[in-house]
Amino acid sequence: MSKLKTFYQSSLGKKYIMALTGLGLFAFVIIHMLGNLQIFLGPDPINSYAEFLKSKPVFLWTLRAGLLAITVLHIASAIQLIMINRRARPVGYSTDKIVAASFAARTIVVSGLIILMFVIYHLLHFTFGAVDPQFLKYHDYLGRHDVYRMMIEGFSNPFASAFYIVSMGLLCMHLSHGVSSTFQSLGLKRRVYVDAIDRLASVSAIVIFLGNCAIPIAVLAGLVE
Repeated sequence: MSKLKTFYQSSLGKKYIMALTGLGLFAFVIIHMLGNLQIFLGPDPINSYAEFLKSKPVFLWTLRAGLLAITVLHIASAIQLIMINRRARPVGYSTDKIVAASFAARTIVVSGLIILMFVIYHLLHFTFGAVDPQFLKYHDYLGRHDVYRMMIEGFSNPFASAFYIVSMGLLCMHLSHGVSSTFQSLGLKRRVYVDAIDRLASVSAIVIFLGNCAIPIAVLAGLVE
């Protein structure tokens, strides 16, 4: 246990934790997107999917607890690494010239904070019904929670959809840098694979952005009713 604690307290340990938790969150984003895209198949598939998850409370709450844990670890390790880097460089560079840093890399802290605010809002909006308690009362003809109707009515609000789309843009910008950095932190980003890994990170971020944003756009355009 003491070895694990010592490892985490090192900057290398924090980089590993940040990388591994980032991969876990990346996997969840993909799975969550695939589940939500069932809205294009009609009410039955997505309502059945939601009902299946609710019928497995132990699995569902274990998953939620795990996601919360890795999210806290990801944020905590990121903040601690920033503090370590600042202590190591108490005096700023003598020039404001930006060298070899992408926009995603330079804004990763800001985008991360906005994404966190979005996640909190998203949970209050759809999971806990705090934004609109009526959402939790929707049921389909089989008595299941009508997730299909809830999503349509939720995304029918142009302000909610706009915030969702902007947040997805920031999330995917965050991922495009984070996925690439993960391979580097884990020592897997060899020179021969650099371009392929960076391309994979960019393509996966674009696919996630298009997949997630297709839902509010389709609802606003009246393509899903």
